Amino acid sequence: MKAQKTYLKGKSVFIVSLVVIVVTVLTVYLSGINYHRSLTSNLYISLGIIATALALFMTYGLYVGVGLLDNFPKFKHFERGDILGNTTPDIDLPDIEVGEGIGGIIASIVLWILMTFAIVVLLIVLEAIFWFSLFVLLTMLYWVFFRALRFVFSKSKDTQGDLGISAIYALGYTALYVGWIFVVVYLVEVLR
Repeated sequence: MKAQKTYLKGKSVFIVSLVVIVVTVLTVYLSGINYHRSLTSNLYISLGIIATALALFMTYGLYVGVGLLDNFPKFKHFERGDILGNTTPDIDLPDIEVGEGIGGIIASIVLWILMTFAIVVLLIVLEAIFWFSLFVLLTMLYWVFFRALRFVFSKSKDTQGDLGISAIYALGYTALYVGWIFVVVYLVEVLR
């Protein structure tokens, strides 16, 4: 009797991956303060730890024969196209000159209150844009993680039970998925 294939949920793998990345970066950064390491050294160490964890996870998954389930929520009612349309307002602000005396003081106070209100509204709008951008970024990262790991684990039927082949596949994909970040950091350091 053949063993049943193990499946991991994509959302769980993504959340665990984000937690591992954040904890690794914070640990390396906070320990780097004590040893006076440069930011680049901390980044290399963090990437090395993340690459090692990714290689071990993929090796284990390929060896055991893990599959990945897509349990990401579907956006069925989302329509592609022009989201904002022509909603950009055309504002022509008038020049306001306040005179001296009590009228100027009252006008200045009223303008100050209006500008404070406008700034609060703009901060609320910018916060909404920030959270929406963060949502889009996390969605893109999830998709990349999910698609990349799903592609890797599609090879698990060929590598199941063979540790050597599993390790070779895992190291190859780790070099592809994390190696380019090492190259970018190195090029930034050299070109600086």
